[in-house]
Amino acid sequence: MYQIKNFIYNYLDKTQKTALCNYLRAIVKQNLELNSSDILDKFIDDELYYQKLNASRFPFLAEFIENDEFISDTKKYINECIKYYQYKEKQKPIIQAQKEFEKNKRKFLQEVKMSKEKPTKKQLYYYDRLCKKYCIEKKEINELSKLDLRNEIERILNEHSNDYKNVD
Repeated sequence: MYQIKNFIYNYLDKTQKTALCNYLRAIVKQNLELNSSDILDKFIDDELYYQKLNASRFPFLAEFIENDEFISDTKKYINECIKYYQYKEKQKPIIQAQKEFEKNKRKFLQEVKMSKEKPTKKQLYYYDRLCKKYCIEKKEINELSKLDLRNEIERILNEHSNDYKNVD
């Protein structure tokens, strides 16, 4: 899609070309169910309507709007946009799988890091309070890591899930 921009609308200046391409891309994205000819017709009809009202987004198109070269360039760009969005749609499952993999990787790395750290004072205090509340015998926590203590706290909470919200 980005390569075609070098070959179309050479009669427009850079800002005009950019504004027009961005607008066309937005129209294509909103109307992916339509084919390129329908999108082109919609764009031209809208522009002619707004030009009659003297409220056109692109007043510089007045002299080009019915030009064959302009129509050809616009159709090429719309086709490229459609291909781009169809490609992005096909890539969604792969991108989603990558995100899920990265999420799991971050979680795993966090757990590895936690397994090497000592428990925090808050964790120790919370574990102590849970043991007192549920009359559970405390394990030896000197050798436990942050991860081990977190898992132990989760185990206690899961066993007593009915009333864990009432922890002092």
